[in-house]
Amino acid sequence: MSIGSRIKQARIRNNMSLRKLSEKVGVSAMAISKYERDEDVPSSKVLIRLSKALNVKVEYFFRPDLFPIESLSQVSYRKHSKLGKKILNAIKESIKEWLERYIEIETIVYGSPCVFKIPKIDLVVNEYSDIEKIALDLRNNWELGMDPIDNITLTLEDKNIKILILDTVDRFDACTFWVNKDIPVIVIKSNISKERQRFNLAHELGHLLLKINENLDEEKVAHRFAGAFLIPKDTFISEIGPKRKRIGIEELRILKQKYGISMQSIVKRARDLNVISQNTYKQIFIQFRTMGISKDEPGDTEIMETSSRFEQLVLKALSEELISQMKAAELLGVSLQQLQKELFNETKELC
Repeated sequence: MSIGSRIKQARIRNNMSLRKLSEKVGVSAMAISKYERDEDVPSSKVLIRLSKALNVKVEYFFRPDLFPIESLSQVSYRKHSKLGKKILNAIKESIKEWLERYIEIETIVYGSPCVFKIPKIDLVVNEYSDIEKIALDLRNNWELGMDPIDNITLTLEDKNIKILILDTVDRFDACTFWVNKDIPVIVIKSNISKERQRFNLAHELGHLLLKINENLDEEKVAHRFAGAFLIPKDTFISEIGPKRKRIGIEELRILKQKYGISMQSIVKRARDLNVISQNTYKQIFIQFRTMGISKDEPGDTEIMETSSRFEQLVLKALSEELISQMKAAELLGVSLQQLQKELFNETKELC
C-alpha cells in the first residue's frame, strides 16, 4: 500500500477533511490531495507533521498491506441507520487499521493469521425454537458446560474470534464481519456495562454463525441466541421454574449477578421459554419504567471484560525477541517511552 493511501485512510479514520488536515500540517489542501493520489511524496518533515496530526507513528505510512479492503465481507452494523457515511467510513478505517496490526503480530508469532474453525454442528435456524438446541450444541462443542461463562470475551478470543472494543460515537452499538471468509471479527463499543457487553458479544456471535431462514427476523434470532447461549434452557428452568406468574426485582438482580446478563434480558428469556405469559412480561416492563430502571438497572457492572489476546501476542513476540521494543510500541499504538515505562514497572513488581 502506498504512502498516499495510508494518509487518506488515517484522515478518514480521524473524520478529518483535506482542509482541516492541511491546516494542522501547514501545507495546502491541494498538496494533501496530491499526496493521497500518489502524485507527490511528502518530505520527511511533512511526514512527521502528518503523523502527529493523524495520531499515528511515522512507521504507519510504511506498514505493509497484509490484506486488501475487499477481503472484508460486508460489514453488518447495528443501529447503522443513525450513523452518517463519514462516521461509518471512520469506524471502518479504525477497524481495518487495528486488524492490520492484529494480523501482523499473528503472522510474526505463528507464521500466518489464526483462522476460525466452524463448529461441526447444525447451525441452520428454520424456526425460533431451533435456537435452543444450536446454543446448547455450541456450548457442548466448545466444552463450556452449563455453568455461567466467566468471561465471554476471552472465550471467543480463545476460539480465534477477534474482538475489538472500540471507543467511538454513542450511536454505534456493534458490528460483525469476516476477513477472507475464515477470520471472524466482532466490534463492540466501549463504555457500556459489562452485562450489555456480554450480551452484545453473544448477539453478534449469533450473526456470525447462524444460517437464518429468510422468513425469520434476523435480529430476533440473534437476540434469542444470545440469551440461550448465556443461560441454557435447562439451566434457566432449574433456576427460575417452568411457570411463573411474577418475578421480583431482587430475584432478577441476583440472577443478573450470577449470569452476567441484564434483568431485562432475563425477563425476555423467560418469555421466550414461555415461563411467563405475555401479560406478565408487559407488567414487568411497566414496573421497570415506573421504577426508572429501564436504562440504568440496579447492579450494573461498570468495569467491562477486557480483550487481552492482541497485547499478549505482542509481549510474547517481544520477550522471544521476534520484534524490537520500537516495533512492539508501534503495534500497541503507544510511544516507546510509554512501553518502556510499563515494562519497567512490571519488572519492578516481580522483584
